[in-house]
Amino acid sequence: MNNPLRLIIDAVLVLAVAVLFYLHFSSRPAAAPVAKPVVVKAATDTTAAEVVEPEPETTVAVADTNKVAYVESGKLLDGYKGMQDARRAFEAKAKGWEQQNNSLIRGFQSAVQQYQKTAESMTAEQRAATEQKLQAQQQQAGQAQEKIQRQAQEEEAKMTQRVLERINKQVEAYGKANGYKLILIAAPSGTIAYGRKDIDITTKVLKHLNDEYSAKK
Repeated sequence: MNNPLRLIIDAVLVLAVAVLFYLHFSSRPAAAPVAKPVVVKAATDTTAAEVVEPEPETTVAVADTNKVAYVESGKLLDGYKGMQDARRAFEAKAKGWEQQNNSLIRGFQSAVQQYQKTAESMTAEQRAATEQKLQAQQQQAGQAQEKIQRQAQEEEAKMTQRVLERINKQVEAYGKANGYKLILIAAPSGTIAYGRKDIDITTKVLKHLNDEYSAKK
């Protein structure tokens, strides 16, 4: 995959992770205050019973990290059979677009070479008319090339979106089935600066993705 496409994918994954992270923690209820124990001193013959309030205690919040993991986006995308098949299909189309582009270039070059061979034998009017036609042909070829380029970019974006939607859906299914509270995406852009290897579930998720893809092909 070329670098621009990888950056696009990482940007989409990073955005999805940010939204999931926000929804997860913003939806958690605030911790209920802990009731302080009350100490009652027994009454004596000369004094009444006295209620003594305990000294305030410092409460330390502990993050709940049970069943939280991450996957590496690069390994996930490169190893996913669905992405591999989508790339091959796109590359086949890209070859067809490249042939169209080369045909346009060769056609214009051939017309220019023909003009160069016969220009000396032409009248001024004929040369002017031929040059005008060449300019029009060049403009048409340029417009056709731009159309081919837009078509390729649009098709690449659609291909990427389809694969990412399928990956996101299956990662969500895997997380629910295995009791994960949160699955993060580790992308080259630096979404996760550090993660312990024992919570890296890329291999497990990739196997789930490929098994699901093979079963539905």
